Amino acid sequence: NNVVTFSGGITEDSVTIASSSNAATLNMRDGTNFVHDLTENVTYTFSNPASTGNVSAFTLKVIQNASAKAITWPSSVDWPAATAPTLTATNDGVDLFTFITHDGGTTWYGLVVGQALA
Repeated sequence: NNVVTFSGGITEDSVTIASSSNAATLNMRDGTNFVHDLTENVTYTFSNPASTGNVSAFTLKVIQNASAKAITWPSSVDWPAATAPTLTATNDGVDLFTFITHDGGTTWYGLVVGQALA
């Protein structure tokens, strides 16, 4: 019946990503929970989502640097009210985001889970 049942909790890997030349890729084949300690301004790419008709979703924990860094989100991200959130600017400030797509990555719905969590 294509239903998977878990009788206990689920533990998943946390994938640490790094940026290089102001770019970083969040690859859905690597996991669904990403952590990025910002060391530079960064442009994200989301890669390898499930095909249309299936769902890909992931969380991203962003940790701010001593001097605030900026994120450029993929143009495919649809934020509430079409407005990307303002990042926490304090050193070691943590922002947590969730993204989900139902159409193979054509549109990613971006949601703020929490900000200034440090």
